[in-house]
Amino acid sequence: MNKLDIAGRSKIWFAISTVIIVAGIICMFTRGFNFGIDFTGGTIIDLKFERPVAIAEVRTSLAKFGLEGSQIQLTGAESGVTEAENVMIRTTDMEEAQRKDVMAAIKTDVGNYDVLREEKVGATIGGELITNAVLALVVSWALIIAYVAYRFEWRFGVAAVLALVHDILIVLAVFSFTGRQIDSSFIAALLTIVGYSINDTIVIFDRIRENLKLHFRRGGDVNHLVNTSVFQTLTRSLYTVFTVMFTTFALYFFGGETTKDFAFALLIGFGSGCYSSIFIASPLWVVLRKMGDKKKAAASPAVAK
Repeated sequence: MNKLDIAGRSKIWFAISTVIIVAGIICMFTRGFNFGIDFTGGTIIDLKFERPVAIAEVRTSLAKFGLEGSQIQLTGAESGVTEAENVMIRTTDMEEAQRKDVMAAIKTDVGNYDVLREEKVGATIGGELITNAVLALVVSWALIIAYVAYRFEWRFGVAAVLALVHDILIVLAVFSFTGRQIDSSFIAALLTIVGYSINDTIVIFDRIRENLKLHFRRGGDVNHLVNTSVFQTLTRSLYTVFTVMFTTFALYFFGGETTKDFAFALLIGFGSGCYSSIFIASPLWVVLRKMGDKKKAAASPAVAK
C-alpha cells in the first residue's frame, strides 16, 4: 500500500491550489502586473561614447534609478564584441527631470558621449497580438483535448488541460505577488511551461492506461490505480524536473539581468507543472471518472424500468 494517498486526498491538493490561485486573481485585479516596455512603450536613447564601453557598465549606472531591466545593446558592432562606442538603451518612459538625472549619471559613471537619437516609442506587443496569443493558446488546449481523447479518453484530455490552466494561473499569480516585470520573454516562458507540463502529465496518464485493464480484472479501486501509476512514474518525473530546474537555476543566477525574469517564470512554471502532473491532473481524472460512473449507475435503474 502506498504511503501517500494522492488520489484519496485530492481535496487537500485542490484546496492548496485554489487558495494560491484565488489570492493571485485578487492580486491581479487589485495590484495588477508590472508590464515592461514591450507592453507599455518607452524611450529609446542612442549614445556614442568617446571610448568602447560594456553593457554591464551602462546597466550598473541605470540600476541606481531602478532601470536595470532596460534593454541595452551595442549597435554597429560585430557579433561577439563585448564593448563598443555606440550603445542603444530602450527603457521605460521617463519624466524630463528623471531623464536628465539618468543621462548625467551615465556620463559620470561611464564616460562622455554624444546623443545620436532620443525618442519615445510605442509598445511592441499590441492588444491584437495578445488576443491572438490567447486565442492560439485556447485552440491548442482544444486540440490537446481532442488528441488525448483519441489516444486515451476525453477525461484524460480535460484533466490535462485543466492542469495546464492551473500552471499558467500559478505563474501569473506569483508575478503579480512579486511585481516582477512581464515582457515578451514572459510569453515565451509560458509556452515553454505548457510544453513541459503536458509532457509530464501524459507520461503519468500513459501508465494509468497501461494499468487500467489489469487493475480492474483484480477488482481494484480507481484511487489505488492512480496511486500505483503515479508512484511507478514518480522517479522519472522527479529526475526530469530536477535536471531542468538545475539548468534553469544556473540561468537565473549566472545569466544576464534581462534573462532573470524569464528564468524565474520557468522555475515557478516547472515546479508548478511537476506538482500539477502528480497532484492535480491525476486526481482530476479520478473525479471525472467517478462522476461518470455515478451517472451510469443512476441511469441503469431507469433503463431497467
